[in-house]
Amino acid sequence: MTFEVIGYVFVIIAVARVFAELFERAGYPGFLGEITAGIALGAFLKGIPQADLNLLAELGIFFLMMYAGLELTPEEARIGGQTSLPLYVVTLVAMLLISVPFTDYRIGMDTIVMASILAVASAPVVIRLTRFFGQEFLHIALSYAVISEVGTLVILYLMIDIKLNHLGYVGLSVAIIKDLLFLIAVLGVNHLIGIKHRLWIMTQLRRLRSDEAAFGVVMILATSLGLISEELGLHFSIGAFLTGLILHSDLVGTRQYERLSTIISGVTYGIFAPIFFAWRGINFQAELSLQILYFFVGVYLLRIFLTTLLIWGGHLKVSLTRAAGISSFGVLGLLVGEVGYTYGILSEHLYALASLTSVLGIFVSASIGLLISHMGGERCTR
Repeated sequence: MTFEVIGYVFVIIAVARVFAELFERAGYPGFLGEITAGIALGAFLKGIPQADLNLLAELGIFFLMMYAGLELTPEEARIGGQTSLPLYVVTLVAMLLISVPFTDYRIGMDTIVMASILAVASAPVVIRLTRFFGQEFLHIALSYAVISEVGTLVILYLMIDIKLNHLGYVGLSVAIIKDLLFLIAVLGVNHLIGIKHRLWIMTQLRRLRSDEAAFGVVMILATSLGLISEELGLHFSIGAFLTGLILHSDLVGTRQYERLSTIISGVTYGIFAPIFFAWRGINFQAELSLQILYFFVGVYLLRIFLTTLLIWGGHLKVSLTRAAGISSFGVLGLLVGEVGYTYGILSEHLYALASLTSVLGIFVSASIGLLISHMGGERCTR
């Protein structure tokens, strides 16, 4: 079937939402249905305008990262990071070691990007499993998801920068320092504003009569930080995440936070997220073999074991469920794999490996949560 651009958008959103509803009714995250819809649509849609739909999908990751930032406050990120950051570092190193046999026993750009994909977590799956592993653990699990997603994007774009600009150790160090200074500056300014101008900000937001005006203010801030991120060699969605992070309820007030959250949630999950997830499905590439299945099983079991060990809470069922949430891989792995393959960092084999592992990891973790819910897993959080 061939359509104009707007026709493809309508078809993708409609089919993606139908599949999402079916998966939701089966107890799985809706975005798994949207990815499945994309895989199915890829076989029927012809003449897809790649550039136009890719742009809309990029807006999807922009809004998803912004909404992920809204789920955390800087204080929650700091507290959660005390547990999740060391866990991420250990997981990243473990995934690097397990990826080495697939890159001829050498550590290069492809190995590092592959390891970052395998160490990522899925924020939507984490949120879905919250009622099974306890609300008090949410900020740690979400913190891990955000740290791993931001870390994966930073690693990817550093590798691209090295490949395109042939950076040496000095150039790489300068790039990392610039990125760190940017993050510190944004969070530092946010902290100072929160101390001195919190009431003024809340007052100004209350004066905005329409939701459209409030959304416009948020978009000005998000696009500004996104453009700065791009100029520094980072993915623009990191600027969007920082926007969500700094618009926490402690700064803007509970009522204005709920207002902004509702607006961004509607735009994200009503329009752009279905396109993003379905587009990942349309571009999904995988080669199914026993070798890849063995690889996935080995990676998943290693992640579950490491995570359970490092976050052990004295109760096996709770710890395993928490580990499943953190070991849920993520849709971002599909995007990073696709970009890495486009820039020649990942081979076709590694791209297929990363794609299949990302999808299987999300599905298995969601299935563990579903199984625990049927077993009365709600009671295990005591």
